[in-house]
Amino acid sequence: MEQQVTVALVGAGNRGQTYARWVADHPQRARLVAVADPRPHQRGLVVADNPGAAQFTDWEELLGAGVEADAVMIATQDRMHVAPAVAFARAGHHLLVEKPLAPTEAECREIVDAVRATGVLFAVCHVLRYTPYTDLVKRVVDGGVLGEIVSVQHLEPVGWWHYAHSYVRGPWRREDLAAPMLLAKSSHDLDWISYVTGRRIAQVASFGGLRHFRPDQRPAGATERCLDCPVEADCPYSAPKLYLPRLRERGAVWPVSVVTDGTDEAALLDALRTGPYGRCVYSGDNDVVDHQVVAMELTGGVTATFTMTAFTEQTHRQTQLFGTHGMLSGDGERVRVHDFRTDRIEVLETGPVGGSTAADDHGGGDSGLMDAFIRAVATGDGGHIRSGLDQSLASHLAVFAAEAARHTGTVVTVPAQ
Repeated sequence: MEQQVTVALVGAGNRGQTYARWVADHPQRARLVAVADPRPHQRGLVVADNPGAAQFTDWEELLGAGVEADAVMIATQDRMHVAPAVAFARAGHHLLVEKPLAPTEAECREIVDAVRATGVLFAVCHVLRYTPYTDLVKRVVDGGVLGEIVSVQHLEPVGWWHYAHSYVRGPWRREDLAAPMLLAKSSHDLDWISYVTGRRIAQVASFGGLRHFRPDQRPAGATERCLDCPVEADCPYSAPKLYLPRLRERGAVWPVSVVTDGTDEAALLDALRTGPYGRCVYSGDNDVVDHQVVAMELTGGVTATFTMTAFTEQTHRQTQLFGTHGMLSGDGERVRVHDFRTDRIEVLETGPVGGSTAADDHGGGDSGLMDAFIRAVATGDGGHIRSGLDQSLASHLAVFAAEAARHTGTVVTVPAQ
């Protein structure tokens, strides 16, 4: 039987609460001993699930208190990962760090160097690597039925309302506050392409921009806030249409829980009246792209294309893998495998995995990640972690190269570490 792992949490937002809830649901395997966050309400939600966890207002206070914890989970905003990650690594704590690691190559390397120097176990929250669907795709690829992979086509359908929530009105709306869209949202996907093919991304080109969520696209008559807008009923990005039905159907869970600390309609309406989530999507200060394409050459001459777009339903990623002996089409829940040698088509199901959003365990990826990380710490076996130092740095370097390519209109070589 594995030993119980003690864990501290830095950052008690949606992602931190998700990981802390997993700990609370697995008391034989893990125990949350502390949470650090400047917001009392968010800390309280974590402690409600994990009674007895000590509370701190920031990571420095937590570190200075000398709390005994085997591992630290860092789930702060993107630009706040580096200092606590480096400090807790140097203090000898194993680390689970939310993606992306950091918004610049230099900062990513700073974290990686600190972890490498200390030898602590380390995982990045590339939850796509841990889904049952990914296990199924990987099993097909590694089984050889497709022959040698020649090319990949991969789509991330962000979803019109998810994009409006997180990337127009939310914390990831501006590069200077968070990170470029490709890094903040789609570092998952470039990492996933490398993982399932077993190839490193070597060269990239990229195109994209902010097409729709701009002042010049604002409908005639639209006002600054949805609640008093005369054209709100016809707008697909209406805040009342997005949040009120979800509150009524599912309660105060994500995304409603991000909009307000309250749990009823009065609190939600007040937040939409005064806060950022009730603003018109055409009059904000957002600047991240709403569509982007990345063309890649992987090692061994494998080619791949990736498309991220806001203008879809919110659903699982969709992928086609083209091999010398067969092809695979996948939709996040099942794969269709066509074996060219026999002309046989087989459809393989993953079984129930839940939805694709943060409210639905990311298709099993959140729980799969936590299961692997806690097992690695309990056993001392880093082999349970699917996103180690080299792999995680490689995917981030590919994103930085793709952004450089997008801004310069050139093909950019990805550093080999």
